Amino acid sequence: MNELTKKTYETWKSAKLEDENLIAELASIENDEDAVNDRFYKELAFGTGGLRGVLGVGSNRMNIYTVGKASRGLANYINSISNTPKLAIAYDSRHNSDVFAKRAAGIFAGAGIKVYIWKELMPTPSLSFAVRELGCDGGIIVTASHNPSKYNGYKVYGADGCQIANEVADRILDEINSVDTFENYPVVDFEEGLKSGIIEYVSEDTFNAFIDAVSTQTFIGDDINKDVKIAYTPLYGTGLRCVTTCLKKNGFTNIEVVKEQATPNGDFPTCPYPNPEIRQALEVGLKVAKEVGADILIATDPDCDRVGIAVKQGDDFRLFSGNEVGVLLTDFIAKRKVAMGIMPKNPVLVKTIVTTDLAKRVADDYGIETRDVLTGFKYIGDQIAGLEKDGEVDRYLLGFEESYGYLSGSYVRDKDAVNGSYLIAQMFAYYKAKGKSLLEVLEGLYKKYGYYLNTLYSFEFDGESGMKKMDEIMDSFRNNTPSEIAGIKVLEVRDYETSTQTTLKTGAKEEIKLPKSNVIKYMLDGNSSAVLRPSGTEPKLKLYLAISSENESSARELESKIADELKKHLA
Repeated sequence: MNELTKKTYETWKSAKLEDENLIAELASIENDEDAVNDRFYKELAFGTGGLRGVLGVGSNRMNIYTVGKASRGLANYINSISNTPKLAIAYDSRHNSDVFAKRAAGIFAGAGIKVYIWKELMPTPSLSFAVRELGCDGGIIVTASHNPSKYNGYKVYGADGCQIANEVADRILDEINSVDTFENYPVVDFEEGLKSGIIEYVSEDTFNAFIDAVSTQTFIGDDINKDVKIAYTPLYGTGLRCVTTCLKKNGFTNIEVVKEQATPNGDFPTCPYPNPEIRQALEVGLKVAKEVGADILIATDPDCDRVGIAVKQGDDFRLFSGNEVGVLLTDFIAKRKVAMGIMPKNPVLVKTIVTTDLAKRVADDYGIETRDVLTGFKYIGDQIAGLEKDGEVDRYLLGFEESYGYLSGSYVRDKDAVNGSYLIAQMFAYYKAKGKSLLEVLEGLYKKYGYYLNTLYSFEFDGESGMKKMDEIMDSFRNNTPSEIAGIKVLEVRDYETSTQTTLKTGAKEEIKLPKSNVIKYMLDGNSSAVLRPSGTEPKLKLYLAISSENESSARELESKIADELKKHLA
């Protein structure tokens, strides 16, 4: 343990903590150097994704003091850019989310900032919407998305409703660093703030306006049978009210809510990892879907910005990947806009660099421009903002990322599982009316364009030593470019940290015109690729493989060879 860590630890020990759980935890680790070091060796990282970390005591944990410090720093920044500052706040079902949200509200109010806070837990996209709808200078949502229950987080949004950009994050971080964790700055009591009016609950009118905005994304008519049986689970999170209200408002009333997972619960008892990407999280919902005879299960993650689906296949259900749903939605929305005569001139599809290139193949056939952006929906939001600035926001068709995030409208600047659920319900009903399952439609796309297999592997690196190990692995790949991987030629290397695209055969280099990011992408012979990137929100190094082949069996065989080769260097 270094001297700085010891000093930080001693500062916390001498502070008069008001949270009994933090006091007890601090006492319990007194003779455990590793536990102390992990909690105090650094400040909880703040970046474009805000804060995210394990709940507990210490500078490297989520607690009322680290949230308070970040909030005071954000308040200082907002006051530096606005004469009549306003902020919006939302929170999810995680442990202490409401506590952190109200603490932040009191700190903002203490800094003279008008606060609008949702009265009940609400999805991430509703925060993005409220920021724009109420003319705020920014906003926060307290959430750790789909992480396990020991985590919580704090995402920051700008006045455009988009997660903050790098330069703004740096300015806020400078302000945060100027704040002492235990500084005695003004904090308005939450209830007193409500009485005085400096803190105000977001109105029901704003909720209705959000649902109305989602409802504009309608691509089927009343001629389609909307009485299809849909099973839905919010995975103990925020989606229940918004998703069911939106679906019912638009004619989808035959919804079976998975009651066991309907009530908010930060322990996520039947799905310890509440991520709709994995089958374990959906097992309870799948059981209900089978019992009630539903042909589809829709599941939203705890903060309802991601949505996953499982579709009936024989006697069981098949989970669809985020890439597969995104490709299906690209084709469905384009097809319906053409049929309805509302396809704009020069339409735009936006996806991330780790998202399937099959979407581009589909988009090309409709004359849709595809824009690739860095991983993170804020970059998709930036593209929407750019189109809006140019007076061309109607060109925006759809944005999606492989991690189950979708948005077809411009009313928010983040992925929206309320919108995603509504789009999926429409698509499901449309094809069912034609006697087709979503699986049959997907197979038709594979038959037309070839099979595309996308896989993701995550490697955990906890603590200070883990972070160093991740850096070493990325440096090794960056400084030792392979000429082939598992016998497949590497044609091109895209290093997004150096903004350089290199063709291996000629050595020719081109500039990548995207923000710098610690990501390496290998373009392989045969329209396949491999991407390495450290997670921005978890202590994980992620490997994304995209394999193109003539059929599924050959794609999986090739994927296995490439994965096995790369895994040797990621342990």
